Amino acid sequence: MKQLIRTAVLATVAAGLLAAPVTAGQATAAPEVPHEGGHVGRIDHPGPIRAVKQEAVEFFWYDCYHSRQLELPLERWSAKHASDVTLRRVPAVWAGSPEERVQKGHARLYYTLEKLGKVDEFQIAAFKAVNVEELDVTTEDTATAWAGTVGLDTAAFRTAYRSAEVSRLTEDASGLMAKYKVDELPTVFVNGARVKPSLNGGVEGMPEALDQLVD
Repeated sequence: MKQLIRTAVLATVAAGLLAAPVTAGQATAAPEVPHEGGHVGRIDHPGPIRAVKQEAVEFFWYDCYHSRQLELPLERWSAKHASDVTLRRVPAVWAGSPEERVQKGHARLYYTLEKLGKVDEFQIAAFKAVNVEELDVTTEDTATAWAGTVGLDTAAFRTAYRSAEVSRLTEDASGLMAKYKVDELPTVFVNGARVKPSLNGGVEGMPEALDQLVD
């Protein structure tokens, strides 16, 4: 029930943010893009976040039940398409939302794992810590304490956590949310099309929709 309430609140906040006028210094916002059919919705794609072959861009949040539900199917899908698709994850940060501070903490945790090259190994553990065990991993000390419990080198973790690269990526996350007009989690973009639970009968239908886009 807590997850459903939180999702509803964030969706409401996101809708308000997307409808708000744009002013200098604020993240870009736009109305929700109409759905195309029952599978995907297409937007004027702003381009890949990083130059790769073919890129799938997933927006997720460690404290989102549906993001956690997608993690294993998405890993399997990514492995199946490893020869022609690169999966790029982006942690959700909704600027101005009640959860912004927490989301920034979770984003910093994710980008620390990415800098250490440990996302594949510890992504599910991070979801479990936040979404199941309800641990606070939003500060350097609490995140490092968790890192120690799962066997990560805490000294290396702190160094990565404090790095300029991780700081920059964390600060850029909310801008990417606005740029891609994300209004639901999880959402995955491939070739300018978005795939999300509400367009695909839930999280379970997302891998099949992604297959259609890639194939």
